[in-house]
Amino acid sequence: MPTTKKEEFYFGLMMCLGMVLGMTFYNLFTNGLIGTITLKEILLQLILVFVIASLFELFVVGPVAKKMAFSLPYDKSKKLWVIVSLAFFMVSGMVLCVSLYGLGNAYFSNGLNGASLLESYLIIVAKNFIFALPLQLILVGPIVRYLFTTFFKNRRANESFS
Repeated sequence: MPTTKKEEFYFGLMMCLGMVLGMTFYNLFTNGLIGTITLKEILLQLILVFVIASLFELFVVGPVAKKMAFSLPYDKSKKLWVIVSLAFFMVSGMVLCVSLYGLGNAYFSNGLNGASLLESYLIIVAKNFIFALPLQLILVGPIVRYLFTTFFKNRRANESFS
């Protein structure tokens, strides 16, 4: 886990990248867009959503999620509880924020199919949360923690020998 602000920054970017990749392809699949948009459009969406998600994670959702997760009455020495509570609050906040982008994208690209703005937003949030939480807990979180620990543990070891 990150121990410095610099490590927190890299960890957050790695987590954002993993979640943006997973959620983008999930949304392309659920909206029937795979095969209908070009690779260039997919890459543009990935970059745009990554920038938006990173800004939300760094400046809005991340700080609030950490405060909320660490304010809960549980044993903070249990790593699993810390991971699950942080993941829950991060995913909840990110889904609420980034789904606004999805709502705007849907509105400007093909309309909302007669549904109200609020109804469409709530549907997008529900669909995204149902996929994002397991994606974070089962796939992206463990992979990013493994890569982060491997990279920064080796880096710290190399710096201490220098």
